[in-house]
Amino acid sequence: QVHLVESGGGSVQAGGSLRLSCAASGYTYNTRFMGWFRQAPGKEREGVAAIYSGDPITYYADSVKGRFTISRDNAKNTLYLQMNSLKPEDTAMYYCAAGGGLRALAPNSYNYWGQGTQVTVSS
Repeated sequence: QVHLVESGGGSVQAGGSLRLSCAASGYTYNTRFMGWFRQAPGKEREGVAAIYSGDPITYYADSVKGRFTISRDNAKNTLYLQMNSLKPEDTAMYYCAAGGGLRALAPNSYNYWGQGTQVTVSS
């Protein structure tokens, strides 16, 4: 079982930055990827960024490329998402996830989910 706890969300003006953190605990041997997802009201959950558990290969949604950076600190069992140049359309609940599926940004590749942290970007 993997337990994930997100933190770092908040409210920021457009153009600002936030860093999300996800503390992981439990047995993570079967987690091929760790990733960040988001879900806005009335919309489907979408993959934002993911990182492979072996070599630190990263994956990003086109909408966040060049603005968001995913990273991990294995010693601290913590996943991060640095979000720069935030836009109002980035407003959503952000979730940390871990899973053993094949598609890095597909929600159905992930077995374990955190409770989410809200990010609100005002114009």
